[in-house]
Amino acid sequence: MSEKPEYAKGLAGVIANESCLSEVLGEQGNLRYLGYNIDDLVENCTFEEVAYLLHRRSLPTQAQLDTFTANLRAQRSLPDGVIEFIKNAPKDAGPMDVIRTGVSMLGLYDNRGEDQNREINEERALAICAKIPIIVAYFHRARQGLDLPEIRDDLSEAGHFLYLINGEVPGASATKTLDVAYIIHADHGMNASTFSARVTIATLSDMFSAITSAVGTLKGPLHGGANEGVIRMLKKIGSLDKVDAYVEDCLANKKKIMGIGHRVYRTLDPRAPHLQKMAIELTEELGESKWIEMSERIATLMREKKGLNANVDFYSATVYYSLGIPTDLFTPIFAISRAAGWTAQVLEQLDDNRLYRPLTYYTGPTEDQPITPIAERG
Repeated sequence: MSEKPEYAKGLAGVIANESCLSEVLGEQGNLRYLGYNIDDLVENCTFEEVAYLLHRRSLPTQAQLDTFTANLRAQRSLPDGVIEFIKNAPKDAGPMDVIRTGVSMLGLYDNRGEDQNREINEERALAICAKIPIIVAYFHRARQGLDLPEIRDDLSEAGHFLYLINGEVPGASATKTLDVAYIIHADHGMNASTFSARVTIATLSDMFSAITSAVGTLKGPLHGGANEGVIRMLKKIGSLDKVDAYVEDCLANKKKIMGIGHRVYRTLDPRAPHLQKMAIELTEELGESKWIEMSERIATLMREKKGLNANVDFYSATVYYSLGIPTDLFTPIFAISRAAGWTAQVLEQLDDNRLYRPLTYYTGPTEDQPITPIAERG
C-alpha cells in the first residue's frame, strides 16, 4: 500500500469554488451577504430585500422590491396534487420529510423540462422560496385536522407564514421577530446543505432536485436539527436552579451541550445577538422568563468554563418556542429562510459550472481477492 497522503477529512478547509453571495469570517465573528454586514441588514432591511439581494446581487430600489415581492406572493399557491399529498401524508410524519417530498413533487408540475435558461431558473427559484412555507404551514394544519387557510397576497413572507399556522394575522412584533430570523439564516457560505445543492445542480440536474438534496441534508441533527435539540435540552433540565449541575455533568462526561460553539466561528456567532435580543424582548412581552434565564446561564457557564459562545441555534430555539411554534417546525423554518440562499447558490453554480469530483483515499485490500464458490463460504 502506498504511503497515506495528507487530506482534509470532510473537506475541512478545502476551497472548492468561489462565490460572491456570503462571506463567513469565522475568526472575526462576522457575516456578510454580498458585502453587506448582517447587523446592517437586520437593522435596515426586510427578508424580501435580502432575498432579492441574494438572487439579483444588489439591494433593490422600491420599484424593484415591489415587483419582486408581488412575483413572490403570486407563486404561493400549491398544485392540487401537492395539497392532496399534504392532506394524506401520515399525521406523524416528520415535517422535514414532508418538505423534502413536497419540493420534489413541485418538479413534476414544472412543464419546462430540462431547460436551464437563467430566466426560467430564476422563476423556479422564486417559486420554491414562495411554496416551501406553504408546504410547512399546510402540513402543520392538516396533521391537526384543521382547515387550510386561503393564500393571501397582502402579508409579508414572515407574516403570511404565521398567519397560515395560527389562522390569524400576527402582530407586528411577532412578524418582525420571524423576519429577523429569516434574514440571519438566509445564507451561510459553503455549509453542508448548500454544498449538497451545488453538487446536485453541478451534474446539470434541475433546480427542484438540487433543493430536495439541500432539504435532506439540512434535516440532520448536525446541521439544521440542532435548534430542536436546544429546546429538548432546556425541557430536560427543567428549571434554572438545575442548570449548573446539568452543565457540570455534561462537561465531566464529555456530553455535547446543544447550541454552544460553532464549526466556523471562533468568536461570537454574529447572528446570535440578534436572536438573543429578540428572545429577551419576547420574554418581557409574554412574561415567561424561564427559558431565556436558563439559556443565559448555560451560555455564561460555557463561556467561563470552556471559552465557547452560544451560536444562532441556541437563541433561535428560544425565540421560536416563545412565538408558540412547535419544536418540530424549528428546522423547517430554517429551510424556509435558507431556500433563498440555496436557490441563489444554485443559480451562481450554473453561471460557471464545474462538476464536483473529489478523490477518496482507498483503505480496502490492494491485491485481487480470490472468489470462494458460494457453497464453500463460511
